[in-house]
Amino acid sequence: MDAFAHRPLSILLVSAEPARSDQVVGHLTAMRNTEVYVHVSGTLADALERLSRGDVDVIVMELDLPDSDGLTTFERTIAFAPKVPVLVISEREEDEMAIRAVQGGAQDCIPFRELSPSVLRRAIRHGMERQRLMGALRSLALIDDLTGLYNRRGFADLGEQLLKLARRAGRGAALVYVNLDRFRTINDTLGHHMGDRALVRVADILRMTFRRSDVLARMAGDEFAVLAPESGEGVEDLASRVRGAVQEHNRISRDPFQLSVSVGVATYDGDGRVRLEDLLAEADRSMYEDKSGKRKMVAQ
Repeated sequence: MDAFAHRPLSILLVSAEPARSDQVVGHLTAMRNTEVYVHVSGTLADALERLSRGDVDVIVMELDLPDSDGLTTFERTIAFAPKVPVLVISEREEDEMAIRAVQGGAQDCIPFRELSPSVLRRAIRHGMERQRLMGALRSLALIDDLTGLYNRRGFADLGEQLLKLARRAGRGAALVYVNLDRFRTINDTLGHHMGDRALVRVADILRMTFRRSDVLARMAGDEFAVLAPESGEGVEDLASRVRGAVQEHNRISRDPFQLSVSVGVATYDGDGRVRLEDLLAEADRSMYEDKSGKRKMVAQ
């Protein structure tokens, strides 16, 4: 059965030259037995903004744009939308940057002169299927079964990639570390199923609080981490947003428990000597300071 027969495809075309993009759009809309909606972005910033809204099935892109060029364009795109298959259009068959993009996770590299409706249809079809299979295999190793967030290994893999991109772009990042307070008490008094529910609630709160481009993980037991590229907010503002979201959840929740979290933060300023492990250690210390401060207040 045709993989495209059931619904239209939403395709993001990233190309800075109107004449070239018009030609590619013509090929895409002429694909046999395939209904498509094409959004054209002429800059990387516009492409990332469109991706932030979701509902993109495939990205077809050139690497040289007014606000980004070469491999950096691909790396920033795939870091922002790691689950969306990417096809790279190259100037020529032996384009080194395009080949390196394929080595880095792009599903195909197609020379511009070889583009046609049939070539694009085949590349998109195969790319979507490979991305689906790769995602299924990858999720077995990188996703936490209970919450659906990344696990510690997934956080390490994607976090290192995000820091590398931040260094190249001269941008900072924030790491937020969250611990669910009194988790053992919930488990012991209400049962493990309620403990699991509390963990899922924290994961849901983090999803609603942070952006799709941020890396969210359950690190172990009752501890969570978020790595967020520079957004204009200070790390303390991010921590306050988490606490505020927890308070709002407690206000409307009908669960037989109230959530409380301790939050620690660390800032990455682009220093290449700073590793992800260093940020985790700093944020972990900050989190325990927050927890200790609350214990002292209770004891007084």
